[in-house]
Amino acid sequence: WAANFCTKSSQCALGVNSSSIGGTPTVQARYDHTRIYNVELATPAQVQLFQSLEAASDSCSFMGHARVPGQKLTIMVAGQKVADFDNLLHSYNVSHRILNYNFQDLIDVSYTEVAPKTTPAAEFDWKRFFQLESIYAWLEKQAQEHPEVVTVLDLGESTQGLPMKGVRIAFGAANLTTVFVESGIHAREWIAPATATYFIHQLLHSSDPEVQSLARSHNWLIFPSVNPDGYQYTFDGDRMWRKNRNLFGICRGVDLNRNFPLSWNSTGASGNPCHYDFSGPSAASEVETQRIIKFLEARVESDRIRTYLALHSYSQLIMFPYGHSAERVDNYADLTEIGQKASQRIKEITGRIYKSGSIYETIYPSSGGSKDWAHSQLKIPITFTFELRGPPESEELFILSANEIEPTAREAFAAVQIIIQEAAKRGYYQ
Repeated sequence: WAANFCTKSSQCALGVNSSSIGGTPTVQARYDHTRIYNVELATPAQVQLFQSLEAASDSCSFMGHARVPGQKLTIMVAGQKVADFDNLLHSYNVSHRILNYNFQDLIDVSYTEVAPKTTPAAEFDWKRFFQLESIYAWLEKQAQEHPEVVTVLDLGESTQGLPMKGVRIAFGAANLTTVFVESGIHAREWIAPATATYFIHQLLHSSDPEVQSLARSHNWLIFPSVNPDGYQYTFDGDRMWRKNRNLFGICRGVDLNRNFPLSWNSTGASGNPCHYDFSGPSAASEVETQRIIKFLEARVESDRIRTYLALHSYSQLIMFPYGHSAERVDNYADLTEIGQKASQRIKEITGRIYKSGSIYETIYPSSGGSKDWAHSQLKIPITFTFELRGPPESEELFILSANEIEPTAREAFAAVQIIIQEAAKRGYYQ
C-alpha cells in the first residue's frame, strides 16, 4: 500500500497515466475494473485504519475522510488493489458493500451523453452535458437575444488562460439586492454547470408568473464554471478530476474550495499537492480564487449582494456556513429554518430527500471554502451550498445520467425560490 510517484489525485488517475504536454492531454484516464466500496466504520480502531490507508495508498480514492465511528465512507479502489482491499475489509471485520464493480462502464456511458463541441448555441438543452465553449457560446447568445437584460461578464483568465465567464441578469428595477451563483468549482461535478445554465434559462424564459417575479425582484450574477481548466480536463483527460490545473512538481491542482482565506488549511484539507483536497501553497494562492475574491469585494456593496449560492454534487444536501468550525453563525436559526423549508419543497415536487444543516454538522469539516469566506468576510447573510443528486450512497458518484439533468435542476431551482422567499420574509433584502 505504499505511496509512490503516481498518487491517487495527481496527474495519474487510477491505473492509467493521464499526462499532458503544454496543457493538452495525450492520454485519457481509464478506470477499468475500478470498484466503488461503501464501508461503515464501527470502531475507533477502524477509523484509524482507514486514516492510515488514505495517507499511504496510491490506489484508493476517498470521498471524504475517515473521522468518527458510525461513519459511512465511499472509496474508489483501483482494479489491481481490489483483492488486497477486500482482504483488508475481512481481516478487520469492516462492514461494507460494493456499489460498482467497473467504474469505467459508467464513464463510457457518460461521454456518450455529451453534446458535440460543434452543437449550435440554438440547440443548447438540458438533455445532454455541454463542454465549456458550448456553455460560453450559449451565454453569449442570451446576451444577444436579451441585450437590455443580460450582460456577459468575464472574471479574467484561469491558470491555463481560459476565460471565467458568467452573466448578469438585471431587468432594470432600482434598489434591488443581488443573488450570486457560483458553480463548477469542483470540475467533475458536471451537474452543477448544467443546473446553473438551467437557472439562467428559467429566469429569462419561464412563463410561470412566480418565476418571472423572482427574476425581476433581484439582480443575478451566475457563473456556470469557476474552474474552467478543471472542467475542460474532465472531458479531455480525467472524468474524475476535481481541482484546478496548476502544476506543483509531479502533481497538479489545488482544490479551489479549500483555497479561500478563512481558517485556511485548518481542517478537512491537505497540504499535499497530490491529494484531492490540496488547499494550495498559501491562502488565495490560485488565480481563480483571486478572480472571485476581487469580483465580489468590488461588487458586494455596490450590487448589494445579499445571497450567495454554490452548486456542487453529490449527496442531496442544502448546507450553510460554517464548514471550518462547529461555531454557529449569527443567523443560524434563520438559515436552519430556510434550509429545512427548501428541502421540504424538493420533497413535495420530486420526492427526493435533501438534508439541510451547517456544512460542519451535515457533511464533514472543511476549511478554506468560498461560502464560509463570503459569509464571514463579506457579511453576505444568505449563504447556501447545494450538493445535488444523487443520494449519499450513490452508486454513480459524480457520474449522473443526462436524463437526471432536468429534474435535478428543476428541484434545485424550486429550492432557490423558497430560500429567497423565506429570506425576504425575514427582512434580509430590505
